[in-house]
Amino acid sequence: MKRPWNRSNSNIYSLVTFNDFNDFNMNICTYVSVVNMNPRQYIISIDYNTLTYSYLAKNVSKIILQSLSVKNIGLVKNLGKKSGYNFDKQKYLKHNNLITGWKETSVLKNTSFLVELKDKKKIFEMNDHCLFLFSVKSFKNFANEFLTFDHLINKKIIL
Repeated sequence: MKRPWNRSNSNIYSLVTFNDFNDFNMNICTYVSVVNMNPRQYIISIDYNTLTYSYLAKNVSKIILQSLSVKNIGLVKNLGKKSGYNFDKQKYLKHNNLITGWKETSVLKNTSFLVELKDKKKIFEMNDHCLFLFSVKSFKNFANEFLTFDHLINKKIIL
């Protein structure tokens, strides 16, 4: 039997973050949760060893949380299993025509929803991850074909 933390069927997300030159990076996030409704807030756990963490540690102005759809399953290996330090995710996504625009920002095509985040706060540091709290600035809904943890397990992408 799987360990308890591998038995949830949470949505799979990708966080879009930017550097000082407006180049973007996208990762895969599974530790994401809505934690407050008024104001609407998300908490996201980010690995310290990622380019995403490096971008968030600075004063970035644009942050977009993308809920992936089943159509995005092929992106998980490149966005989640490869480091933005060693693999140019922006180049890969643009070359393969996987990007569209929203609010003058590059986002993935075929997502379930997008959430523009603001008011980033580092709230707790752990051994390998850091918890960030964000408020919702805006959002856009699309399809309800959410990519979940079970999809990744069934396709043997994880575990």
